[in-house]
Amino acid sequence: MALLFFSIGFVTWLNGPLITFVQLAFSLSDVAAFLVPSCFYLAYFIFPLPATLLARRVGLKAGMAIALMVMAVGTALFGECVTGRWYPGALAGLGVIGAGLSLLQVTVNPYVTLLGPHERAAQRIAIMGTANKFAGILAPLVFAALVMRDIGGIATLVRAAPSAAAREAILTQFTRAVHAPYLFMAVLLLVMAVWVLRSRLPEIGIGAEVGAPAEGRDGGLFLLGLGVFSTFLYVGVEVMAGDAIGLYGRSFGLSLDVTKYFTAVTLAAMLAGYLAGMVIVPRLVSQERYMGVSCAMGLALCGAAWMTTGLLSVLCVALLGFANAMIMPALFPVVMRAMGRHADHAAALLVMAFCGGGVLPQVFVHLARSCGVQAAFVGVAGPAYLVILAYCGLMLRRRARSPEALSG
Repeated sequence: MALLFFSIGFVTWLNGPLITFVQLAFSLSDVAAFLVPSCFYLAYFIFPLPATLLARRVGLKAGMAIALMVMAVGTALFGECVTGRWYPGALAGLGVIGAGLSLLQVTVNPYVTLLGPHERAAQRIAIMGTANKFAGILAPLVFAALVMRDIGGIATLVRAAPSAAAREAILTQFTRAVHAPYLFMAVLLLVMAVWVLRSRLPEIGIGAEVGAPAEGRDGGLFLLGLGVFSTFLYVGVEVMAGDAIGLYGRSFGLSLDVTKYFTAVTLAAMLAGYLAGMVIVPRLVSQERYMGVSCAMGLALCGAAWMTTGLLSVLCVALLGFANAMIMPALFPVVMRAMGRHADHAAALLVMAFCGGGVLPQVFVHLARSCGVQAAFVGVAGPAYLVILAYCGLMLRRRARSPEALSG
């Protein structure tokens, strides 16, 4: 399972450096370049319900294998279209990868949630998250080494090109570096699909009872909706901290050769947050309370990012990775627990909410054109943390009134 989370992280967190890459390769504006996370994450809105039906029909193991095969197709398509310098085709490839990840998320997250006691679900997801974020640290570093070694120099050559033909020749050579790494990833994903099918992973029903009845009364459906919306906001903020940090750094005049590593810094902070959460939850504090602490930390870092400039402000954004780490590991099991035997529906809705990773970055980049990158980032991220904190408070009050509703 950790290997599957590693593959999810590696493919997902390539989006940060890809924004910088496609902006140069296709001569794009900030808004057009940010279509990379939009196309990738909007697939999560379209495909989770069909993916849930497929998982019910073929089973979790086969569903995971099919997901990896779809991801392999999307990865190969992206590499081919980038090499051919066709941006719409490259975006389509990212959408196919997102479709495969939708199916993988619909099966993987409930699987880990239901694999043991509810009160340790956040801890289990945090363990999986370490694999995910370790891959996220490696992905931009590997991409920078293989594809973006001298991106600052290439950008200078493009600007100084004596003719349009010379400029196109430089960019064509630049984009060819993507082909072999993405073809290798596609083959690796296919190998993993075969490995999953042949593995001895136990079958666990996606709709398995998680210890509590569905709570349609006493605001249960309202809390489900707020939990899904909180997930939407959380994923958007997580993607902004990881993928938009390059643009954030460039707004202070930092060079491309420096900003291409910023996504890895955010993911390193997130990995540290997972490791801390594995020690603290639930040994010292419940997953719900730690989620509240994480949101408060996110608000504090947003304030610090607003009041500082340059590398110090960038560091505050990177440290949002630490604050973000334990929000999703708490959100997912709490919402699924509240839905009881309808956990499969909750899982599909939660994965659909991952489309926030495509929406909030677009809101941010459009706002940045009118009010500046720093103000736009804080203006989007701050209110998102407030909403998640409010949901956390409601769930803690519900638990205080009825402890059995949230603790196994």
